[in-house]
Amino acid sequence: MRKILIIGAGQSGLQLALCLQAEGYDVTVLSARTPEEIRNGWPTSTQLMFWPAIDREREYKLNLWEDQVTPVLGVSAVVSPEPAVEAFSFYAKWDKPANSIDQRVKMPAWLELFEQRGGRIIYHSVMTSDLSGLVPLYDLTIVAAGKGEIVDLFDRDAAKSKYTRPGRNLSAIYLHGVADPVDNPDPRLRANFRPGDGELFYMPALGNSGPCGIYLLEAVPGGKFDLFSDRPVPAEHLRRLRALAAEHFPWEAELLAHAEPTDPRASLVGAFTTTIRHPYAEVAPGSYVFGIADVLVVNDPISGQGANNASHAAGMYTKAILERGSGAFTPEWMQQTFDTYWAHAQNSITLTELFLEPLPQHGVDILVAASQYPEVAKRVADWYPFPATLHDFALDPQQTAAYLQSVAAAH
Repeated sequence: MRKILIIGAGQSGLQLALCLQAEGYDVTVLSARTPEEIRNGWPTSTQLMFWPAIDREREYKLNLWEDQVTPVLGVSAVVSPEPAVEAFSFYAKWDKPANSIDQRVKMPAWLELFEQRGGRIIYHSVMTSDLSGLVPLYDLTIVAAGKGEIVDLFDRDAAKSKYTRPGRNLSAIYLHGVADPVDNPDPRLRANFRPGDGELFYMPALGNSGPCGIYLLEAVPGGKFDLFSDRPVPAEHLRRLRALAAEHFPWEAELLAHAEPTDPRASLVGAFTTTIRHPYAEVAPGSYVFGIADVLVVNDPISGQGANNASHAAGMYTKAILERGSGAFTPEWMQQTFDTYWAHAQNSITLTELFLEPLPQHGVDILVAASQYPEVAKRVADWYPFPATLHDFALDPQQTAAYLQSVAAAH
């Protein structure tokens, strides 16, 4: 039986551990936090998972919350060029629902499930100095901890990494009592875009205390929305969010009238520099560790790709490990496995860059057309679950013009 060590207990690490466990591998997980510490901690993400990623969980019966979670049916977007002005908007449904489950719900349950199924978990932080002794004990060591000094083992890939600093400063809060819009009550991802200042997103979610909602503010550093860098407590966070929404997005402010934080640790503040790293690192002569998901491909949450990429990475790595059989997990195999993942993940990076950068004129033309033609709105909505579809028409001005002309002619 092949022995696998997974360092990190997030979406990719635990999904991979549970999948390999189901396939008969001897898997050990190193987690810096216990289930109770995760449950009682601060949120770590605003994960909205689309159905292709959720289907990877369903394949191994890891979708434990299907009867509890609010199905997110689609995405609506408002482009607001100045405070309280709605220039144009659109809404489109996805083919299947998405969902968002607080990692303070999901990760503790998966840790406990892994242990119930006979898996071994060591609750202890790992330093890079520990690895030279650990790695030779296993056939394969995978680093799934996206933060801390251990990530620095993996060198930045300058050829693939465009950014050297965060494109947005992020703030998010989990809330009870957010009202549904009267004219469009379907549970959906709501996106409000303010060119030059940032974006305000809302998504239904499932938290420790039941159904809730998450507001995620993506602020251009130093801009009008960049108001949360002092990490206010949830009550103050909500007060500032209400004031910002009242001035800039009053259609969201009215929905916040009776909202309250889900718990005393319901908010988070941070920033991510979109970065791609080399996939493996040598920790002792002939001993290598292999990264996964956001250890290697860090996405700003603006494009909603992080948790989805983690799930896809876990699925792809599971398949590659199974296909390797009894063969050695060499650096060449690690590079090939990452390349397969990168073929998917690079499209997520393209989508992230599209959102982070000032929108070019042909991008504006697409959004205007989405407000006029449902088929264009649907194709824009599908960028989230299928970022590769950007290449169909959205990245080249001539392709965009030809596509939009064909749509207009059909009407």
